[in-house]
Amino acid sequence: MSSGYSSLEEDSEDFFFTARTSFFRRAPQGKPRAGQQDVEKEKETHNYLSKEEIKEKVHKYNLAVTDKLKMTLNSNGIYTGFIKVQMELCRPPQTSPSLGKLAPSSNGCTNTLHISSTNTVGEVIEALLKKFLVTESPAKFALYKRCHREDQVYACKLSDREHPLYLRLVAGPRTDTLSFVLREHEIGEWEAFSLPELQNFLRILDKEEDEQLQSLKRRYAAYRHKLEEALSEVWKPD
Repeated sequence: MSSGYSSLEEDSEDFFFTARTSFFRRAPQGKPRAGQQDVEKEKETHNYLSKEEIKEKVHKYNLAVTDKLKMTLNSNGIYTGFIKVQMELCRPPQTSPSLGKLAPSSNGCTNTLHISSTNTVGEVIEALLKKFLVTESPAKFALYKRCHREDQVYACKLSDREHPLYLRLVAGPRTDTLSFVLREHEIGEWEAFSLPELQNFLRILDKEEDEQLQSLKRRYAAYRHKLEEALSEVWKPD
């Protein structure tokens, strides 16, 4: 719940999330790892920058770091580093009750993830949900980048295939220039919810509508009563 570095590989013996791999089940020692094709695919460097450009930017990034969360460039061109994600959830997400661990609240807590340049936004969202044992679908959440320009703050939702660490590298380490925020999808994106959840929303809306209607009726009934009392006083015979 508190700010600071968190490694998802410490939370589960079955799944882990590091700079080189993401969410692959651990294979027993001495046996080939399942999903080897996915691992090989993840080693491919995306074509945002050349290797020389990446090397130069990583060097400049590390010179500007003030919190010791530096990036590391590997010989294959993939670099690893840290991103901080602020939780801005309107409601507490559903968690597994049997595991006894709290989910992030909407109070703006920040979690630090160690990822690689190949990890996507979709994987980061899954990592955060796994970290806090959230049982809801990742499709209900979105990762935003928040930029500060000329005293203005801009928030932009990232696609699931974008690479957060690349954005961090290009922007530099300062979070007042670029930061990441996890939010629920905006109202209107109902396709992320199941039919029972949508039906429950309708029941809640019906209940709130009825409560507002009853409150309005009581309010005008009180006005009517006072008006009738005032009229009776005016027309009272001498």
